[in-house]
Amino acid sequence: MISLTEVDGVRTLVTPHTGPTRAGLVFRVGFADEPLPRRGITHLVEHLALHRHGEIDHQANAATAVTTTHFFTSGTPADVVAYLTAVCESLTNLPMERLPVEKSVLRTEEAGRGVPSLPIWRYGAVGHGTVGYPEWGLDALGPDDLRHWVGTRFTRQNAVLWIAGDLPAGLRLALPSGPVNPMPPVTSALPTTPAFYAESTTTLAYSGIVGRGPRAALFADLLDRVLFQALRREDGNSYSPHAAYMPRDAQFAQIMAVADALPEKQAAVLGGFVDVLAAMRVGRIDEADLAAVRTKTLARLDQPDAVANSLPSAAVDLLIGHRALSVPQLRAAYAAVTVDDMRSVAVEMISTGLLQVPKGLGAEWAGFTPAPLWSAKVVHGNAHASLEQEGQQLVLGGEGVSLVTPKGAVTVTFQECVAMRCWPDGARQLVGADGTAVTIEPAMIDMPPTAIGWLDAQVHPRVRITMPARSHVPRPSAKVAAAPVGMPVPAPPPKKAAPRKAGLIFLSIVTGFFTLLAVVGTLAFVNDGNHVRLLPGMIFEWVLAAAWGLSLVLVLRKGRRAKAVS
Repeated sequence: MISLTEVDGVRTLVTPHTGPTRAGLVFRVGFADEPLPRRGITHLVEHLALHRHGEIDHQANAATAVTTTHFFTSGTPADVVAYLTAVCESLTNLPMERLPVEKSVLRTEEAGRGVPSLPIWRYGAVGHGTVGYPEWGLDALGPDDLRHWVGTRFTRQNAVLWIAGDLPAGLRLALPSGPVNPMPPVTSALPTTPAFYAESTTTLAYSGIVGRGPRAALFADLLDRVLFQALRREDGNSYSPHAAYMPRDAQFAQIMAVADALPEKQAAVLGGFVDVLAAMRVGRIDEADLAAVRTKTLARLDQPDAVANSLPSAAVDLLIGHRALSVPQLRAAYAAVTVDDMRSVAVEMISTGLLQVPKGLGAEWAGFTPAPLWSAKVVHGNAHASLEQEGQQLVLGGEGVSLVTPKGAVTVTFQECVAMRCWPDGARQLVGADGTAVTIEPAMIDMPPTAIGWLDAQVHPRVRITMPARSHVPRPSAKVAAAPVGMPVPAPPPKKAAPRKAGLIFLSIVTGFFTLLAVVGTLAFVNDGNHVRLLPGMIFEWVLAAAWGLSLVLVLRKGRRAKAVS
């Protein structure tokens, strides 16, 4: 049984629990709330808030997620009080002297973790899509930025406390007052689904959006089981295929599936994965598999600490406005799930699917549409040719910028620009809300020196991201650069005239010889009355003379046309 109360104005969920007291403080702020120029600010606040505790003897930690930040602990009631009280005090008085060190720690953490690309392809570069970008904002973040972020996001109205055990005496949550933070917008960078894109990776990844609830959660467990059977046990082409259910907001959840593969097995893993989805979509689901995952789920709900284990997710649901089911309600819902329910979830997941395949593979044959690589429009403005890539040009216009290539164009308008990375050497990268990016390397483009200054003036200062100096600045190679757009293309050097003149002389001599021969032959056979006897040899001489004469005329006319063009 979970009861709802308050501690210092913070909504609090409490349930009886034997053993060590467990507790957590969840704030409705995460990566998806950060604009790209501030990417990493929530994570940085989390790290700074924990630093004051030093070495903690009892279990305690924190985690920043897509839409939440969670501080949690377990131990004696006194341990819980000390930890949560100190977290709140630290949030309102962050140790700013630790900024350089904690930024370095976060960069190291990110380098080992990497960032996923699926969110960018699905959502773009805002909201849930920002999870796919590095923490670009760290360098520019200062004390005032952090204080403002804490004062508007880490507030008592924007938090939920959960406690498994008795409410400990003396607990204080000294948090500022502030508004409830709404959920980040759900955007889309995909004109149609199911869709796929290719990535330089050995991993196949898939995500589908489905309605939240026990059916979808159980389906994720079922998909995990079937993928393991098909790709690991039967085919042996993937070592650790798995699937997971992740709530996204109050209404929808994401089902993620991942399968690794050796380069020579990637096509086989893709085929096996598609076969699994196709079978589940038409209801080819083994009742025994469904019974197995349902039994496992019900067993978890029968554990003595099942209610206590549900408190963190219940706190998140309370924050985002989702009505959470009690443990008895969950048991009844899981027990009622049928094979047809699983087929319905499969249809919904596949219809919203986004598939990442290794480069060199495609998925059109399986009904997936390629995710768009190019923009639908090109801005009007001044075109500047690439000094390296033939046929490529950068267009700078009053509306935005376009990089035009022989295969297509990518465009970022100034109105939709959500980030512009700026390097000291003049390079720029503009990122649009749809995730499209245009990178400008001044040394690689035939553009005036004032162009970058003009570009900076068009972009709002709040989206600028100052980048550190680069150890390597791209330069054009030694090959001949493409001609600037709008300038005449130099004509190729004229061919040497000596061979052509020699040919003309030769043709003239041969033509004259056969013409003279034909005339002499004709005169020799003139009889009385000036009539000519048409002998075969004489006819042959005139034909040769005409043929060589025609060749001479054609060569002369070709020479005149070449001069006229030049």
